[in-house]
Amino acid sequence: MDYDRAEIIAINALSFIASDEKHLSGYLKLTGMRLESVKSDLENKNKIGTILGSILDYMLQNEKCLIECADAYEIKPEDVVKARNCFPNAMPFLS
Repeated sequence: MDYDRAEIIAINALSFIASDEKHLSGYLKLTGMRLESVKSDLENKNKIGTILGSILDYMLQNEKCLIECADAYEIKPEDVVKARNCFPNAMPFLS
């Protein structure tokens, strides 16, 4: 998977999480971040990859969220794993 496709998947995942208070709350709780920090990091070209990677990490730890997002954007859940490998601090997921 190339970086551009991975970025599209991650941005769609971010949109999906942001549109659901339960998922957004879960993401913020898991990362320990405040919403304001996430927003400012998304505007920082040096930090956006880390935030997008953390969004995909959240999805990979929450199967229900992963499946719902994959269905909503008509992608395979495995594509989220492949996309995650394109961002900083990726764990060595098998894809």
